[in-house]
Amino acid sequence: MKVAIYGQSYRNNSGKYVKLLINTLLENGVELIIEQDFYTIIKEEVGLPEELATFSASDKVDPSFDLLFSVGGDGTLLRTITYVRNSGLPIIGINTGRLGFLATIQKDKIEESITDLVNGNYKIVERSLLKLSASPAIDDFDVLDFALNEIVVSRKNTTSMITVETYLNDEYLTNYWADGLIVATPTGSTGYSLSCAGPVIAPNAKSFVLTPIAPHNLNARPLVIPDNTEIRLRVSGREDTYLVSLDSRIATVPNNTDLIISRAPFNINLIELADQSFLKTLRNKLLWGEDKRN
Repeated sequence: MKVAIYGQSYRNNSGKYVKLLINTLLENGVELIIEQDFYTIIKEEVGLPEELATFSASDKVDPSFDLLFSVGGDGTLLRTITYVRNSGLPIIGINTGRLGFLATIQKDKIEESITDLVNGNYKIVERSLLKLSASPAIDDFDVLDFALNEIVVSRKNTTSMITVETYLNDEYLTNYWADGLIVATPTGSTGYSLSCAGPVIAPNAKSFVLTPIAPHNLNARPLVIPDNTEIRLRVSGREDTYLVSLDSRIATVPNNTDLIISRAPFNINLIELADQSFLKTLRNKLLWGEDKRN
């Protein structure tokens, strides 16, 4: 088995888990390659048993890899997809952060999870992505024009609302007067959209959701739409620019730029271990059913 590892940083008490991950993989005869910047961070702090190969953002993902470990929280896993892109390389996350809807391996389950992976006790689930195109083009998103969780337009440098003129398949929907608008995938429905009262959507649903952020028109509610819908947005406001974010990547965009959002032409593959499921994650993370009356 050949495995890549990516992380950004780690908390002081997480170093031992990073070391445990690497040592356990090596003990199981797994060939390792680690993202270059993360390797620099952990090499001295954690103490590694040997020199290991590294890769960087400019490297192409080798199709001989079996999977990629994301070490951190959900934000780290979202950054991981910028390395994987459309390669189809499966990703699995180790949660050294907090909530962890995407990074599902808990720190105390590292060894048994690796045993399951080595023995093939897992399945691959596909997650849809969003794609952004703009006129005029946004240079910051020239190559990385996709998002696993959400694409968001939001105000910048002002307390004033923005107006988001919204069309679905070229049919006018509405003008959102709000702090912004979230377009989320089913994967992203448990992220920013959820905190703005958006619905939870099952990962295999062929849907997207439009969730306004603090709308002034109070009758504006989240809207679930088919994922083959083309969404066109045009933003205006008192300031000359606003913000567009694709997951954790963000850019400043001038008013009246036409944004076209659609389903990306590829999926991201996430690994789900035998004892994991989306419904189990909901119960564990959102504490559904945790009520003394039940």
